[in-house]
Amino acid sequence: MKKNGILNSHIAKVLADLGHTDTVVIADCGLPVPEGPIKIDLALSIGTPSFQEVTSLLLQEMAVEKITIANEIKKANEREHTFLKRAITTQSLDYVDHEAFKEMTKQAKAVIRTGEATPYANCILHAGVIF
Repeated sequence: MKKNGILNSHIAKVLADLGHTDTVVIADCGLPVPEGPIKIDLALSIGTPSFQEVTSLLLQEMAVEKITIANEIKKANEREHTFLKRAITTQSLDYVDHEAFKEMTKQAKAVIRTGEATPYANCILHAGVIF
């Protein structure tokens, strides 16, 4: 039995299988999930688990070289935007319009759906390398 880190077997497998530049989406409960990527639904109820909880854990477990978010988050969800700006250390934060963001989700290896119910609380994590 795994004793630390991410215990969800689906997320652990996706992370172990990632290569450089592969992407994983962390989504609020309203983001449409396209055909193609694996959908890992963690939503238990409104707000649980939160976008911040899931994103924080993924950033601890995954080598991330950049994060893409919707430009609309700047005005519509200042709390989550501030969280992302503080959570990143060496990664770049790229902005695209929300429609382009949704198009980018089609190329993801997985979409992890949270219980978050605030606007534009979504991000795309781009896998980096550990060397």
